[in-house]
Formats: sequence, structure tokens, C-alpha cells
Amino acid sequence: MNNEDEFYDAVTGLDSDESCEGTSEASFKDAVVYVGAQKNNGAVPQENGIKKHRSSLPAPMFSRNDFSVWSILKKCIGLELSKITMPIVFNEPLSFLQRISEYMEHTYLIQKACSQSDSIERMQTVAAFAVSAVASQWDRTGKPFNPLLGETYELTREDQGFRLISEQVSHHPPISAFHTESLAGDFVFHGSIYPKLKFWGKSVEAEPKGTITLELHKHKEAYTWTNPFCCVHNIILGKLWIEQYGTVEIVNHSTGEKCVLNFKPCGMFGKELHRVEGYIQDKSKKKCCVIYGKWTECMWSVDPQVYEAHRKLEKRGTTDTRKQKQTSSTVCSDSWSVVLGLLNCLYWCVV
Repeated sequence: MNNEDEFYDAVTGLDSDESCEGTSEASFKDAVVYVGAQKNNGAVPQENGIKKHRSSLPAPMFSRNDFSVWSILKKCIGLELSKITMPIVFNEPLSFLQRISEYMEHTYLIQKACSQSDSIERMQTVAAFAVSAVASQWDRTGKPFNPLLGETYELTREDQGFRLISEQVSHHPPISAFHTESLAGDFVFHGSIYPKLKFWGKSVEAEPKGTITLELHKHKEAYTWTNPFCCVHNIILGKLWIEQYGTVEIVNHSTGEKCVLNFKPCGMFGKELHRVEGYIQDKSKKKCCVIYGKWTECMWSVDPQVYEAHRKLEKRGTTDTRKQKQTSSTVCSDSWSVVLGLLNCLYWCVV
């Protein structure tokens, strides 16, 4: 840069009398409120001093039914969607860095794990937190915007006791990193995510590569896991719906305990939709408890023997029900034969 270069401030015109013509007093009040909101990071302070966070987006989402998806995606079968320019209609009004902050929606589970003394109970709570991190994706068929390289997002929640910062650390491939810590110093939650997307004709599959780590300072423990696969169905025709599938392994590197969760695919008749089953084993690979439920509703933890006995009863009940249906159908056919025989005899008697 040459020393002869001169820089000038932009002329705003606020000091001119002409700029005030046609400006109402209400617009000045709006400007003052806007500046005050900027100083408080967009949160308007209430009378009691507590910041009020918004509970809805400023504009409603428009319908995607008026757009032809096939005309855009028919040339993208088998390709990675991060390298394809997509229309904005497929996006939701959020950056992926903002979407990461939804991991902390159930922070109370981490705080509960910090207060538990038994390692198996802590693993159960951490497993529930890992499942809750994907629960926000239910019925979320929109794609978040790809952040720019070096873009950051910061969030501080005094009411939930944490602060978070996320950053786009790579553009090709797109990799996002995040770091969350407790305001009280109880835990640290960090990781990196590389959402690899692929289009398979009727669906879009997302493989969230990257390792997630949770550290509990009080117990000097570190847990690591990866998220399951995510798939959005009926991209071309029909109602969009989402499912999670794959195996998630949560490892406690301090005690050697492991939790294996199997997110089951929907199947042909939708019987296994949203179902999660797994178990917790100690360092000697002995099953301590079984975890089951739905990632859209709730999770349960029971003794392995009780769970196996319940499964056997379920299978036996299904078998008994099938036998009852077969027996009832046989009885009905026999009864119908008797009725037909009586009607036949009556017919011949009348004749």
C-alpha cells in the first residue's frame, strides 16, 4: 500500500438538515431500540434484568411443494451434495454452526451425570444425552446453510450454565468444530463434524463424520462417540420424513465401560421406525443393563435378564396370537361348511 493513498469516512448524512426531512419520530425510536438490542447481542433486557431469548423465527417457513426437485437432482445421483449448488428453497434459515448449538438443548443431562457417583448410571445419562442430540432433527427436512471459512458463532446461556463457540475450520471438505464449557467448570463438550451428504434417487443420506468428546472434570472421565446416519426420504414425490440408523458406540476412556446403541432402520412396514436398542458393558465385556426406546420420545434402562424374558414373552405372545388366528379361521371354515350343509338339506326338503 502506498503512503499517498488516502482514506475517507463514508458520509452518512445524519448531520445534514436535509436528511431529517420525511423522517418521523417513531423511526428514531425504532433506531434507538435497535441500537440497544445490538448492545445486548440481540436480547432485549426485561425489567428484572434477565435477557429474553427469542422462541420463534422472525418469518414463517414457506412451502416447498411449488418447486420441482427432480429437475435439479436428477443429475446428482451418487454424488456428494456439498459440491453441488442447490437452490435456497432447500435450506432452513440457520447456519450449520447455529444448528450445532442444538446439541446443548438438554444440558441438564450432563449436569445430572456430573452429580452421579456410580459410573454405570453416568454412562446411562451420557447415552441419553447422546440420543437427545439427534432428537432435534425429527421432522427437520431443511438443510442448514454452509458457513464461510473462518465464520464463528457464539452462544452463552446463563440459564442453562454453559457457553459455546463454533467455527468453520475447513471449506473443502466442510468441517465445523465446536467447544462448549460449563460456566461452573463442571464439564467440557467439544468435537468436529464433517456432514457428508449423498443423493440416492429418492432420498438424501447424511453421514456425520467426526468424533464428539464429553469431559466430566469432577470424575476425571472422557466419553467419545459419533452420531448415527441420517436420511431424508421422499425427496422426489410424497411427504418428506426422516430416520436415523446405524451403530453408536460411547466409550468411557477412564473406566473402559462402553455403551453400544443400535439406531434401527425403518424397515418395509415401518415397525422399527425411530427405535433404539443397546446395552452397557463394563471393561470385562459383561452386560450391565439394556437401553431401549425411541429417539423421538424417551429411553429406558432395564436389567438384561428382565429384558430378555420380556422379549421371549413378546415372541411367545406373537406366536400364540398367530395360532389363535389360524384356529379361529379353521373353526369359522368348519362352521361355514355346516351351515352350507344345513342349507343344502333344507333346499332338498323344500323341493
